[in-house]
Amino acid sequence: MSALMTLTKVNYQVGSHHILHDIDWEIQAGAHITMTGPSGSGKSTLVRIIAAMISKTSGELIFDGQPIETYDPIMYRRQVSYCFQQPTLFGETVADNLAFPYQIRKQPVDTAHVQEALENVGLTAATLTQRIGDLSGGERQRVALIRNILFLPKILLLDEVTAGLDEANKTIVHQWLKHMNRDHHVTTIMITHDAGELAAAQRMVTVSAGRLEETR
Repeated sequence: MSALMTLTKVNYQVGSHHILHDIDWEIQAGAHITMTGPSGSGKSTLVRIIAAMISKTSGELIFDGQPIETYDPIMYRRQVSYCFQQPTLFGETVADNLAFPYQIRKQPVDTAHVQEALENVGLTAATLTQRIGDLSGGERQRVALIRNILFLPKILLLDEVTAGLDEANKTIVHQWLKHMNRDHHVTTIMITHDAGELAAAQRMVTVSAGRLEETR
């Protein structure tokens, strides 16, 4: 596998508080990486820098052969997609949320593709008419994940997206992630503290006190 993204001497600080220290990291195309580390160690900060949600203080970040500063921010975020632990849904219904990726691209909604995506995470076409306020936590998270992958990114960043989900919902999300990674070659980086997810990790990195090391 070739390096899809390379971080070189990446630092991040706020005032005198140094959060990330000289991060050197190659992320291979098609990798499925589990990230862990103590709370406050800098994991989410690192992932948000990769997602271009915040800017590094210094260092270099190369994505697909170019510095991230050279990309149009909107186009970059279509290729490097970030999923929050607490999903934010909008509008009134599930359909409002799943139409959004098509609307911003000025394309008609591909209903068959949307319905297939719902079925892939254990939901049905009837979910489209459900009101956002009536969804369970697990349903909300799955809808948010679908919204991020209706148009496949090259990198999918997942910030503790299974935290708070029951085992059945975790299993559904894990199967979906494996499908995205194996069959569609989406590079995935998943932050987790879950013991089962850590035990199952094929490749794992740990962030501790703002420094990154490969631990498996």
